[in-house]
Amino acid sequence: MQAQGRVFKYPDNVDTDVIIPARYLNTPDAKELAKHCMEDIDATFVEKVNPGDIIVAGWNFGCGSSREHAPLTIKTNGVSCVIAKSFARIFYRNSINIGLPILECEQAAEEINAGDDVSIDFDKGLITNNTTGKTYEAQPFPPFIQKIIADGGLLASIKKGK
Repeated sequence: MQAQGRVFKYPDNVDTDVIIPARYLNTPDAKELAKHCMEDIDATFVEKVNPGDIIVAGWNFGCGSSREHAPLTIKTNGVSCVIAKSFARIFYRNSINIGLPILECEQAAEEINAGDDVSIDFDKGLITNNTTGKTYEAQPFPPFIQKIIADGGLLASIKKGK
């Protein structure tokens, strides 16, 4: 599995209330929720994001509440991957559950800049900054988790069976 896109960059400790503010959680509609993704930290995110784009962030991305709405709104906006120095554990698990690819790579998160063009080879955990030519190695997911993500999440993978 591969991805390529333009980078949106965010700092440390971006919490789930910033990813999708709680004031919008009165609807179960993912497309409606996605209209408000990142608006409290980046008011133009939903206007500028394109399918395939990538979020790069610092430490503890997705901290805060345990709601699955946060990775779901990111995925619904077409983001192909989130790369961070680290993820809050519940966000990490929720991302896998809904089929949003994520990678932890401290050096990539430090050196990749907003607007850079980045490509990712998920099978190898290889992140390439096409803007600078620099490559980074992240730990790839084991094949069974790659399958869950490729199938669109845990429930979709279970429905597909083996």
